[in-house]
Amino acid sequence: MFLQKIEKLFLDEMFYLNPQFKYIRIYRWSSFKNSNPWFNIFPTRLNLKPTMVLDLTFKMKNNYDSSLTFRRSCREGICGSCSMNINGKNALACLSVMNPKTLQFLTIYPLPHMFIVKDLVPDLTNFYNQYKLIKPWKMSNLNTDKSKMNEVTQSKMDRYELDGLYECILCACCSASCPSYWWNYDKYLGPAMLLQAYRWMVDSRDHNFNERTGFTDNKTRIDKCHSIANCVKVCPKKTNPTKTINLLKYYISANTKF
Repeated sequence: MFLQKIEKLFLDEMFYLNPQFKYIRIYRWSSFKNSNPWFNIFPTRLNLKPTMVLDLTFKMKNNYDSSLTFRRSCREGICGSCSMNINGKNALACLSVMNPKTLQFLTIYPLPHMFIVKDLVPDLTNFYNQYKLIKPWKMSNLNTDKSKMNEVTQSKMDRYELDGLYECILCACCSASCPSYWWNYDKYLGPAMLLQAYRWMVDSRDHNFNERTGFTDNKTRIDKCHSIANCVKVCPKKTNPTKTINLLKYYISANTKF
């Protein structure tokens, strides 16, 4: 097999064991192979300019192993598709950079503590099912006459309340970095979902505050957060889920509209 050839060259040929090469170590697993997960180490030459990690994964796929699988779409940090664990930190591959001057080894895992579809592709079914549970849309008063409904406007201050919330792109970097979510993914909503829930509670155009607070007012859905702030460190959009969850706990306990 071609992979065996790469392994032989890497281990036996001293040509590849020198500072001119950078080594990309990528986690691999496929349900079609009856084997445990393994790593492929790809020796590659890079110029001295910083290189986008997503470009490196494309290079490995195009030049070494076309079966390497990963998600990507926008390449601009907007879609959140290419979230991975890069050198021990959850991040977007399209926003992460490898600097050949300071780094010789790069290790890429899929998002931790999630079921894997293949290689670097995590199964986000549970993640998006939880997103559906929080009802991420504006809910208006059902008694309102639809024929009289006009555009729903906001004041500048009401709009300001959404800053730091609407930027979330659901990349799952924060939830995959949260130990409480690792062990309670089927009960605890996690940082991303709680931030989204708060985003709709604080929206002045939404008229279903009591239903939203009633759904999140549950020990397993919100109280598992212990404010260790891993989610803040890894968020590519610089949101603060820990602060948002603490605000959410306060407003739920006060049971008052914002």
